[in-house]
Amino acid sequence: MRVLCPSLRPSPCLLSLLGLVALLSAGTPAAADEGWSVAPLGTGRPYFYAEGTPGTVLQDTLSVRNPTARTLNVRLSGGSWLTLAVPEVDVPARTRADVPFTVRIPDGTPPGDRTTTISARALGRTATVRVQLRVGGPRLPALTVEHVRVRGDRIAYELVNRGTTDLVPTLAVRADGVLGPLLDRAPRTLPVHLPPGRRLALTEPWSERPVFDAVDVRLTVTAADGTVRDEAGASVRFVPWGGVAGVAGVLCAGGALGVVRRLRRRKRRDEPPCEHAELAAETDELTGAMT
Repeated sequence: MRVLCPSLRPSPCLLSLLGLVALLSAGTPAAADEGWSVAPLGTGRPYFYAEGTPGTVLQDTLSVRNPTARTLNVRLSGGSWLTLAVPEVDVPARTRADVPFTVRIPDGTPPGDRTTTISARALGRTATVRVQLRVGGPRLPALTVEHVRVRGDRIAYELVNRGTTDLVPTLAVRADGVLGPLLDRAPRTLPVHLPPGRRLALTEPWSERPVFDAVDVRLTVTAADGTVRDEAGASVRFVPWGGVAGVAGVLCAGGALGVVRRLRRRKRRDEPPCEHAELAAETDELTGAMT
């Protein structure tokens, strides 16, 4: 008699369940390793914000969270105004480390908003937290336009923010020739942002400039809703040098020919008369005497 043993083959449902468990088990550590984060200490702050006047030292704390199952080494760095308590920190598994830092606003810093960051690097990944600073003090707008000049088919100039506030300038352009206006562009807002102390070189297109004229170019800039204004200009002479060279060549050739002719006439006057000429003169005088 043969005894038949029952089959030990697993059911399809059991195979699916085991595959799902294995997949979740394999993916959990990787997801945890990528889960570390940095943020301002506390809740509800997506970035740091602080206000102060030049010379002020501000303090705050960065929180480094490590949800992984192993100790995490995090390297920290910040902007030139930032000083972190430590350059790196080891965060135990499933906990966090709080790192204090200070922000010193340098003396003489003009008022306005400044932005810097704190960077953290671990497990080949870098995360940053923004630090928004507002520097207090008197807000004085001032703007100048300088070094206006014409270069080919463009008008070059420089804008300088000499105040203590950020500026978005507007520009108006005018060019007057001998017979009247050649260019008259209404004020328009430039697509530039000019922080305090910044100098910016710009150009303005001028494709329809004259061929022959004496032109005065004037630029007018305004900012801060028209409370600051400055003007500067330049004079330029447009000359068709190809035509001038041709005319000059003709005049030079004519002048040279005239000089040669005058030299020849002078040479003839200075030469002594020949004998035949003297005899003819004497004959004429004798003939006249006999008449």
